[in-house]
This record gives sequence, C-alpha cells and structure tokens, in this order.
Amino acid sequence: MNNRKFSKSALAKPTKYLLLFKICFVFNVACAQSPFSQEIEKHREHYKEDFITNENSPLKSEDLKFLDFYTPDENYKVLCKFKPGGMSEPFEIPTSSGSVKTYVRFGKLAFKVNGKKLHLTVYRSLALMNNPLYKDYLFIPFKDATSGNSTYGGGRYIDLRMSEFEGKKVWLDFNKSYNPYCAFSEGYSCPIPPKENLLKVSVEAGEKSYNKPFTP
Repeated sequence: MNNRKFSKSALAKPTKYLLLFKICFVFNVACAQSPFSQEIEKHREHYKEDFITNENSPLKSEDLKFLDFYTPDENYKVLCKFKPGGMSEPFEIPTSSGSVKTYVRFGKLAFKVNGKKLHLTVYRSLALMNNPLYKDYLFIPFKDATSGNSTYGGGRYIDLRMSEFEGKKVWLDFNKSYNPYCAFSEGYSCPIPPKENLLKVSVEAGEKSYNKPFTP
C-alpha cells in the first residue's frame, strides 16, 4: 500500500477554504441584518459616544462594555395617535435626589404594544424651553413590567422632538429608550416617572440594567 504524500500547498487548501467560509459566513450575517437593526445599532453607538464626550457623564470608556440592550425589535416601534394637552399648568416631578423639576403636560400618546392599548403622557421641561438647542425637546419617562427586573428599577426615558410629529401622529420607538444617569451612579437628580406613565406590560426593548456592579 503506497503512502500518499501531500505538498504544503495541498495541505493549505482546506485551511484556505475554511477561512474563506468563515469570511463569507460573517459577511452574510452582517448583510442579513435588517435596515431597522442597523439603524438601532447606529443609534446605540451615538448613545455610547455621548458618555465619552459629555463632561457630566457617569461613565468612562472602559465602562461602556457593561451597557446592555435588548435585541432590536421593530414590533416596539409604534405609531401613536397624539392628543395635544395644550400648555397645561406647570407641575413638579420628584427626582431621585429628593428635589423636583418643573414640567408641563404637552399631550398624550395612544398606541398598542402586542395588541394591548396603552397611553403615555409627554412632558415639556420649562427649563429647556428657554434653551435654543432644546426648546423643541419632549420628554417621556416611563416604567413597565420589566422595571426592577431586566431593566432599571427607576424607569427609563424616551426623547422626542416636535419636528417628529406629523399632524396628530408620531412614531415612538422603545428600542431607543435609555437609562437615566442614576442607573449608573449616585449624585444625579433624575425625574421619577409619574404614575400616569406606568405601563402594565413588559416592554422588552431598549436599554437593560447596567451590568457593572454598583459602587457608590
């Protein structure tokens, strides 16, 4: 029985094919990612960058690996009917530090998540109304059934701009919900979501609880 002799080039072929397969596999996975998932991933990269550029940030670059998010899910991007609340009387929202911040109720959003009808109130900060950069800024703090479990117990936030409204409709994307700074460190004054913004469903989208052990 003759012994088969292999050249170095022959031995290298399986390795080359395996490497080519891995490259193609990774490329196909990346290409298979939906445009929506790509949009959310891009949004999250900007979100992370803000921690590095903001001088008041509670996180450093080495902390970013502890941020955690749900897999992007387009079912949690919902079209809402908007009912204007007018410029209601200012009221105070308690914060995590014991102080208060003043807002007005801008209006209410009606939408469905997993077939269930829900509502959220949209607020406008009196302090930011006088800031040219944020005068059209709208604020939606909320809690849901994941709060204190897979997400931060103090609730999460969503930002909107007035320019995003199309008449009495606006898209609300829970995939872009984020944690207040209080979820990462003490010493911040974070608005506590009012009871009217407690959702009795699990919103499994957006940012999860911070993974790094909490150190005061």
